[in-house]
Amino acid sequence: MFEHIDFNNLLATYGYLAVFIGCLLEGETILILGGVAAHQQALHLPLVIFWASLGGMLGDQALFWIGRYFGARLLPRLHRQQAAIERVTGLIHRHPLTSIFSVRFLYGMRLVGPMVIGASRLSPLRFSLMNLLGALVWAALFASAGYWAGQFLESLLGDLKPYRLPIAVGVVIVVGGIALARHLRAKAKEQHKA
Repeated sequence: MFEHIDFNNLLATYGYLAVFIGCLLEGETILILGGVAAHQQALHLPLVIFWASLGGMLGDQALFWIGRYFGARLLPRLHRQQAAIERVTGLIHRHPLTSIFSVRFLYGMRLVGPMVIGASRLSPLRFSLMNLLGALVWAALFASAGYWAGQFLESLLGDLKPYRLPIAVGVVIVVGGIALARHLRAKAKEQHKA
């Protein structure tokens, strides 16, 4: 079934768009895959980093403004996210600029973090500048990790072109497994506290 799909053409045609949209919404998985594709020369690493940074930054900007205008009504309704909201709120009070930069690197904070920061009334200009810096560093780290993972896999398997689909599925499974394990551990901590 999949042997007739030209993944090179798909990557060349939609790769940057997929990186942009993936990073606009979530990011790490598609960014690692973008780095692997860059290693295979289906995409260019600087462009993967650019589109990932842009998507990640715009996504967080949108969440910031949602928090700015609707945070007072929206955040109290996010019962499952209360631990994350309290964690980000504490971080904002102690280290406002660091919180903006680091929120995308903290598990479970990527979506709620920018909303909490927006609701906290931090300066939009300060948020935008630190958000841009954080997005650039985040994109460079994860895309480079994917690039070096591609190099490692190539040293093990040789030419990766026949393995692109299994590699993509494998990355999704590993990242999903890590996310699930973290989610279950956080849930267990919440239940232990209650």
